[in-house]
Amino acid sequence: MTEALSKRRLKLWIRLLRTTRLAEAELREFLRVEHQSTLPRFDVMAALHRADGEMTMSELSRMLLVSNGNTTTVVDRLEADGIVVRTSPANDRRIVHVALTPDGRRQFERQAADHEARVDALFAGVSAADLDALELLLQRLDPRTTKATTE
Repeated sequence: MTEALSKRRLKLWIRLLRTTRLAEAELREFLRVEHQSTLPRFDVMAALHRADGEMTMSELSRMLLVSNGNTTTVVDRLEADGIVVRTSPANDRRIVHVALTPDGRRQFERQAADHEARVDALFAGVSAADLDALELLLQRLDPRTTKATTE
């Protein structure tokens, strides 16, 4: 008897989650050992690097899909280490902008290169054709597009 499609989809979800968690654990350990850093720090630095300038704390939280409190905790530590700088416009002290310092940008670029190499090693068994196929499948699995196409 063929397994129900819903059960197969559930198994797919569990496998995707397991793969993600294993890779994330490996990357967390890699950042801790090789860069004396954490994945949340790396994620904040990556978002600021992509912004190529300053962002508000609220924008940063939304981009990272975490609470303002979590973002503030990480930014506090990065600021203490001279990685980021916070500023507020004179006309509205409620708004807080955050940006990488020049040293923070250099540190991130070193970490990002090492991070990319580590991810490449983790997924070395995935060919270019596999990547193409996975990208297509993952696009179909994106809840934002799946919801839109099923309504």
